[in-house]
Amino acid sequence: MPQLIDFSAFIFDMDGLVLDTEPTYFAAWQQAVKAMGYQLEPDACKALSGFDYRQVEAQLQAWLGHDFNTLTFKQLGAECWRNHVYEHGIMVKKGVIALLDYAQQQEIPVCLATNSSAIYVQECLAIAGITLRFPLVVTSDDVERVKPKPDIFLKAAERMQVDIHHCVVFEDSPTGILAASASGAYTVYIPSTFPVKPLTVELSDCVLDDLTQVFETLPAQSSFRI
Repeated sequence: MPQLIDFSAFIFDMDGLVLDTEPTYFAAWQQAVKAMGYQLEPDACKALSGFDYRQVEAQLQAWLGHDFNTLTFKQLGAECWRNHVYEHGIMVKKGVIALLDYAQQQEIPVCLATNSSAIYVQECLAIAGITLRFPLVVTSDDVERVKPKPDIFLKAAERMQVDIHHCVVFEDSPTGILAASASGAYTVYIPSTFPVKPLTVELSDCVLDDLTQVFETLPAQSSFRI
């Protein structure tokens, strides 16, 4: 079993892994779809976990028909989302801060690597109050191919100047795990949507309930404690 200290860098997904944003997106998308006169099953949006926005629009059109106006949806969805998060905030998920503190103590570089666009990433991090914890960020704006392709993680390793095989990737979605596994990184899966797909588990090097378990499963060779 590897130790945390064995890795040269940590790569974090954002939505559903660092920040509890996915429920805010799902609620906003449902509101926007309903306002446009369409209907989705209550849990339909969970299938979009880990998708970038272009993939979300494509899937919604597949479900709702080609007459579904994606521009209207984008405008309404953004409005609904901002109304929600500026009223309720965005929660940082359990174990994130402890792991970032550990990385800082051990001088392990970290990078946020997400399918979200740069403008949303900066807004989400600012609302959650953790912008300064991620000096390096790779978004869908930085690559031609988003997850499930590995490009975002490869770009993150490149920016940290670390071989991807010496990186551990923390991910919460099947889409992200596909990308992380293909990149060659050590892949830690912390599911945010259920049921969990057997293939996703199979592709993962490690499966945990939350990030606090990282210190139990991949023990740290230091006096640091959560």
